[in-house]
Amino acid sequence: MTFTSVLMLFAILAYLVVVVGIGVVLAKRNQTTEDFYLGGRKLGPFVTAMSAEASDMSSWLLMGLPGVAYVTGLADAAWTAIGLVIGTYINWLVVAKRLRHYTHACGNATTLPLFFSNRYRDEKKVLSVIAAVLIIIFFVPYTASGFAACGKLFSSLFGWDYMPAMVISAVVIVAYTTLGGFLAASTSDFLQSIIMTIAIIVVFVFGISNVGSFGAVIDNAKSMAGYFSLTQIYDPVTKSAAPYGALTIASMLAWGLGYFGMPHVLLRFMAIEDASKLALSRRVASIWVVISMTVAIFIGVIGNAMTKAGSLLELQDAETVIITIADLISKHGVLAALVAGVILAGILAATMSTADSQLLAASSSASQNILKEVFVKDMDEKTGILVARITVVVIALVGVFIARDSNSSVFQIVSFAWAGFGASFGPLVLLALFWKRSNMQGALAGMVCGGVMVFVWKFLVRPMGGILGIYELLPAFLVALLANVVVSLLTAPPAQEVQEEFERVSAMK
Repeated sequence: MTFTSVLMLFAILAYLVVVVGIGVVLAKRNQTTEDFYLGGRKLGPFVTAMSAEASDMSSWLLMGLPGVAYVTGLADAAWTAIGLVIGTYINWLVVAKRLRHYTHACGNATTLPLFFSNRYRDEKKVLSVIAAVLIIIFFVPYTASGFAACGKLFSSLFGWDYMPAMVISAVVIVAYTTLGGFLAASTSDFLQSIIMTIAIIVVFVFGISNVGSFGAVIDNAKSMAGYFSLTQIYDPVTKSAAPYGALTIASMLAWGLGYFGMPHVLLRFMAIEDASKLALSRRVASIWVVISMTVAIFIGVIGNAMTKAGSLLELQDAETVIITIADLISKHGVLAALVAGVILAGILAATMSTADSQLLAASSSASQNILKEVFVKDMDEKTGILVARITVVVIALVGVFIARDSNSSVFQIVSFAWAGFGASFGPLVLLALFWKRSNMQGALAGMVCGGVMVFVWKFLVRPMGGILGIYELLPAFLVALLANVVVSLLTAPPAQEVQEEFERVSAMK
């Protein structure tokens, strides 16, 4: 390894030591399973905001989004980001406070599946078990993509073998998550959001200075047909513009619908100490999302300009654009190498902040919603925490097994998992919170139809192309919503007790 590589590695290792230290320090605060999975509902507004967004963005923010912009220009990346910004704001504005109140009033539900069962008085726990299975199905490969991103980073930069690099990264994530649970994950996510912010700003500024000016970046973008357009897209093969129609735009905007069903984001709403502080959290989260995604998109555009200027070689994997720029930064002296290490730590942070939340959500589904609620109903708190930690490790091992293939696209994996959660849980969450007539039968029908339709549309309908080639989240979300409403109306209304509870929650401010 070169001296520069050693300095970058030092910065990364320092960051990893800090996040593991957070897990060690906060381990003793986990006395109950509610502490482990929800932090005892004691999160402050800033940690709530930034941990929610950091856990949401994942390596997609620093790898997937710039990669898409690098290759095809603004349209795909920008419309996706616009949909996500709108979805983020509406989710915080409409869902956050209502969910915080309802989950507490409804049997103090500590997981999203448990909330579904409690809300509809599902004594057999059918809703929570099916929801838990869906969470495991969609989160395990999502987590695996995070492990893979970490492995790629170390492998490409330091020449390490992919498998050991990926496994070491997974071990670190598992370590602080297993020790400190939700509180450690949320606290480290707050730190990780800061590092991610520093990373994208430094890369943005360096990239512009390398090209010469922001104007030079824009000129390069305009020189490629359709690249700097929101109604056209650049085709790198033919080097021509392809139309980007209203249907495709609607399809990308549909990414925003996914927020209503994201378990790892919704958990942050449930965990805040004081619901009245959610307004502050909303403002902080919304501003950060707008800035971070705008900068990330333009990093892809800047990276393309740097390639044209000869500063970067043509990238074989566009999702490594930030990694490649960081490597270039590192060649400008000791301080620059340390800064480059911080940037790479930012990529790790983006990945880890999502992977830890996904591990917790998947493990809570397996240990709480399946094992405890169905098979070992009298499990005590000490055993519950032990089982929770063992489950985190087991799910991580499955994720490591899946991540052994280093060639998968971060953007594609995230896209499918996002659709799965958005369609399965999004309509259910909205109707559970805001429609009194919604009943258990409708909830079950909507959740199952949404999850199934994601697979059907992705693998059977979408390949047909044309008008059917839209993102699977949009049709699956609509099908799930329709199924929930129709089945609820065709079956008996919820019990009077359930309706009265709904009214009490509705009256809360």
